[in-house]
Amino acid sequence: MKITYETQRLSLRFFMLMLVLFGMQVGYGLLLAAQQVDPTILAGTLNFNVARASHLTLGILWIVCGFIGGTFFAAPLLAKREIAMVPLAKFLFFAIIGLVIWNLSTQFLAMKGIAGWWMGQPWLQNGLEFLEGGRVFGLVLLVGFIILASIVLRTFPPVKQWNEIHWGLGIGITALVFVWIFGLFYVSRLDLQEYFRWYVVHYWVEGVWEVIHISLIGVLIVFMFKASVRAVGFAVFWGISLVWLSGLIGNAHHYFWVGTPEFWQFWGSFFSALEPVPLVFCFWHIYLDAHANKRPLTNAPAFYFILGSTVLELVGAGILGFVMTFALTNAWSHGTWITAGHGHLALFGTFGMLGIGAAYWAIPSMRNTPDFDQRLGKLGFWFLFAGMLGMALSFAFGGMVQAYVMRVLGLEWSSGDVSPAMGVFKMTLPVFGFLFAAGAAIVIYDLATLGAHRSPALTTPAATGWRRPLTGFEAGIWLGFMCIFGLVITFSLLAFNLPSVRVGGDPTLPYLLGGIGYLGLFGVTLGFVVRFTASLGARLRVESPELPTPDLAIDT
Repeated sequence: MKITYETQRLSLRFFMLMLVLFGMQVGYGLLLAAQQVDPTILAGTLNFNVARASHLTLGILWIVCGFIGGTFFAAPLLAKREIAMVPLAKFLFFAIIGLVIWNLSTQFLAMKGIAGWWMGQPWLQNGLEFLEGGRVFGLVLLVGFIILASIVLRTFPPVKQWNEIHWGLGIGITALVFVWIFGLFYVSRLDLQEYFRWYVVHYWVEGVWEVIHISLIGVLIVFMFKASVRAVGFAVFWGISLVWLSGLIGNAHHYFWVGTPEFWQFWGSFFSALEPVPLVFCFWHIYLDAHANKRPLTNAPAFYFILGSTVLELVGAGILGFVMTFALTNAWSHGTWITAGHGHLALFGTFGMLGIGAAYWAIPSMRNTPDFDQRLGKLGFWFLFAGMLGMALSFAFGGMVQAYVMRVLGLEWSSGDVSPAMGVFKMTLPVFGFLFAAGAAIVIYDLATLGAHRSPALTTPAATGWRRPLTGFEAGIWLGFMCIFGLVITFSLLAFNLPSVRVGGDPTLPYLLGGIGYLGLFGVTLGFVVRFTASLGARLRVESPELPTPDLAIDT
């Protein structure tokens, strides 16, 4: 695909910034993994809490850069005109750089206990988990979201001409502004503060970001496989509707243990159990769209990351989210490494991989290199995908041990008994972290130099064995096994409630079920993605007639 509108090139600077911030976040992640093994590393210079806060904030900012890059590339195609308010779009790029510098600088104030209180608000350092930035950071970010929403809405055609993809992207970008407001004030009552904090963390990430995610994937699938705009719009509409139907009250699973009424334990558990439904729907629609026209896979790295985004969304956000958000399982998983496994798969898998996939789709167009060498991109994907699954496995197994030692045996972290019990998994975490970092380095280098390497002559492999066409029935079987192993993991946490475990202190059953469940889930996940990509890689070009590029600006 060639550049249609010159302002689409604005997206390139955001994609490049995304890569820089991604590399910085991975660096902090490696440091954190090392500090888990040896807590004295950089103690007093860059403490674990500061490195962790910076790691999380960088993750948010580079994912936002990916969203902006993807949106600025897609918006002119959706509007059939150039991007509006170009000077503000350029200002937004420098504002993000300023935010990064400001945030990384003020994080060190946390070690000195300096929050910058003025008029009852912490202006320099907030200190709330996931919302560490002070009011200066929050207000500047709010202005940035207002600018982004204004640019997108001014670029789009009149509302009466919108289709489902316009609505999804328009609502998602606008909601970035309004939901973020809940994180811009401090409340001294802890339970009330937790309400507002989770409004942002859950609704902003699991709700608003999800809307943008579904819409951008719809755009990419339309162009990649020339899928029907009407069919993709149908998927976008129902995906967003189901996400909000389950997610709005499902937010209550964050209210279980912060002094709120007990009725939230039922409603939070019930609606949280529905949250995997829209993710299964999106996962299934990716299969249908990829096979609708039997087109060849012309941009393998872009689709690999889109597929990885959808699969890890289902596994990390959906299945593992389901596992943890019953009150009877959350009592054991809450605040443990089990949560960290879910969080890494959900955040990077769902949103990070989408940003990288959008970059792999847009950058070849901007550099006019449609026949770029795709081997490094595919290799980087597999390193990232396998590394993330391995890290999640380390978090999961370490969390099972942590739940037993802390909540059954009653040992405290400060006693020095919990950390050694998790020692094996604290060692495997940096091993998989280095695998992930290698994948990040490959992807960053490949995207930064895309077009500089000549593509070798490729041959289409025979469509036999694992490369044979993937049928809907087989895809359903893979999905079924993922769900089955997810239930096994759920039972492993429920088993902690048994008298033999709580009173007798025997962790055999939860450990056994957890081992079977996690190894099975991640093994099936890896196997499915290998199978899916192999089947597309063997798709013969003669089976794929050239189809006209769909017009995203109208509802066809």
